[in-house]
Amino acid sequence: MPHRRLGRTGPAVSALGLGCMGMSPIYGHADRGESIATIHAALDAGVTLLDTGDFYGMGHNEMLIGEALRSAPAAARERALTSVKFGALRTVDGGFSGIDGRPAAVKNFVAYSLQRLGVDHIDVYRIARVDPAVPVEETVGAIAELVDSGYVRHIGLSEVGAETIRRAAATAPIVDLQIEYSLISRGIEREILPTLRELGIGVTAYGVLSRGLISGHWSPDRKVAANDFRAHSPRFSGDNLRHNLGLVETLREIAREREASVAQLAIAWVLARGEEIVPLVGARTRERLGEALGALDVTLDADDLAAIERAVPADAAAGDRYGAEQMAMLDSEK
Repeated sequence: MPHRRLGRTGPAVSALGLGCMGMSPIYGHADRGESIATIHAALDAGVTLLDTGDFYGMGHNEMLIGEALRSAPAAARERALTSVKFGALRTVDGGFSGIDGRPAAVKNFVAYSLQRLGVDHIDVYRIARVDPAVPVEETVGAIAELVDSGYVRHIGLSEVGAETIRRAAATAPIVDLQIEYSLISRGIEREILPTLRELGIGVTAYGVLSRGLISGHWSPDRKVAANDFRAHSPRFSGDNLRHNLGLVETLREIAREREASVAQLAIAWVLARGEEIVPLVGARTRERLGEALGALDVTLDADDLAAIERAVPADAAAGDRYGAEQMAMLDSEK
């Protein structure tokens, strides 16, 4: 397993991380036994970075990872690094009611995460969305205090724009920005990615397969449950879906020529965008994990990259990556 460093000051991590969100019921039912087996398989393959959020399943995801770590071989458990997002406020019925980035709330959130994960520290800690009522300097400063006390190792950011990145980095060392980045989500290339490179901050890229849309496994007649995020996603609806799956078919031809799957080609493209970028693969099963890991064996030269980008130009996707209400919460889109 090759490794990449998170920014100038962060840890070396596996070139692919495992995004565990889908192991809680955001995409409908998730099998607990298969989820734990998938985490174990990832650790066995050399994956060291496990990404979660304390609000995924309202604590379920962290407890799942904690169980997987306790039952993993000691050597794998010791290599594992945890990346945790916090700040989202939930309702009893599973809804969202805002973001809390107050320093007192930060210290409250981390206490619960440490307990659920069963660890004595979190390797990278970040607020999931900027709290519009709290200056980012206050939130980052509170995490810096947790670093000083040993409960957190490094500070990350999530879905923020260039100006916020600069303000946060002036407050404390930032190792990475977690943000959606894929062949059909390339907005960060305009201003955010150059800012990160200037400041020596890495990227953990989620959504590299656009929640399965560009995995090569999605079909236009696939039914999704009402509690599946994709049932309400603009890119998975109506004409948008048909257009986006048309892009996937152009990728399929390129993938076939390179003896790779569509998913492997899409992940390899993100890997090729820079050594500072670590894709997070959201595999929920060992089968999908194995396919994703195969992307590490796909080498793309300049001609390959040009062919892929001709097939799927920047801004080629139809539909926003979130619904309007959620898009309005993204500092990275302002």
